[in-house]
Amino acid sequence: MSEHYIAVDPHYRIWAEDRGDPDVTALLLIMGANASGAAWPDALVDRLADRHRVVRYDHRDTGRSTRAFSEHPYAIRDLATDAVAVLDALGIARAHVVGMSLGGTLVQLLLVDHPERLRSATVFATSALGAGLADPEGTGPALPGPDPRLLEMWAEMGDEREPAAELDWRVAHWRILNGDALPFDPAEFRALEERVTAHSGTAAPAFAHALADQGGLGRDPAALAAVGVPTLVIEAPEDPINPPPHAQYLAGTIGSARLVTIPGMGHALPAAVVPRLAEEILAHTTTADAGP
Repeated sequence: MSEHYIAVDPHYRIWAEDRGDPDVTALLLIMGANASGAAWPDALVDRLADRHRVVRYDHRDTGRSTRAFSEHPYAIRDLATDAVAVLDALGIARAHVVGMSLGGTLVQLLLVDHPERLRSATVFATSALGAGLADPEGTGPALPGPDPRLLEMWAEMGDEREPAAELDWRVAHWRILNGDALPFDPAEFRALEERVTAHSGTAAPAFAHALADQGGLGRDPAALAAVGVPTLVIEAPEDPINPPPHAQYLAGTIGSARLVTIPGMGHALPAAVVPRLAEEILAHTTTADAGP
C-alpha cells in the first residue's frame, strides 16, 4: 500500500492511496459529497484489492486533501477532472471506476467526457445527470426527493459543534442514511467516523461541496444513451436520498447499463451489504476485463 499527494491545480493537493498488485487492472473508488476516501469500508477495499489495483482518494476539502474552498471555490464538475488527474499521476491509462452518491454523478461525467479512461463503470446510491440532486435547474424528470429528515439535518451540516457532538450528529445522520430495512448498528458507524476523523486529523465538518457551483451537470440525454463503456447500476432500494425509481431511471438513461438490486441497501455501506456489493462489482469488472 502506498500514499500519494497529487497536485490537481495550483491551489489543491489530493491525497490518494493505492493498494493491490500494480500489474493487474486498476479500480478507482470515488466517494460521495463531503466524504473522504476513508469512508470506503476497509473490508470492501481489501476484497476488491484481491483482484485489482485499488485506488481511493480524498476529494478537495475532505480528509487529508487541501481545504481551501472559501479562498479558492470550484465547481462540482471540477471534482470529476480531479479523478482524471489521479489516474494521470499514478500512470493509469484506463481503470474500472466505482462511484457512490455524488461519486456516481462524477462517474457519469467521466462516462460522457472521458470514456477512453474507463474500462467499466459502477454507480450506486446516485441519481442520473439532469435528475434529482444532479438537476440544479429543476428541469428534469419528476422523481422523489430526499427524506425530509435529511433536509432538516443538512440545514445544520456546517454548524460548529464540539468534537463529541459532531460525532453524535454524524452517527444520527448515518442512522437515517442506512434506511429502515437493515438493522442499524450505531457502534459500527461511530467507529467509521472515528477512523475518518483520525485520517483527516480534524473533527470539523466538511461541507464545501454543498456550496460548490453545480452548473454543467446536465448532459444531452443522447450522450448518455450513446455510452459504450460497460456500466453497472446497483439499486439501493432503501436509499432515502435517491429512492426508487432513481436507479431504474438511471439505468434506462445510460445505453450500456445493466441494473441489479441489493435488497435492504440504503445510502450507507454497513458490513451487511459489503459482501454482496463486492461480489457484484467484481463480477462486472471481470466480465469487462474479459471483453473486447
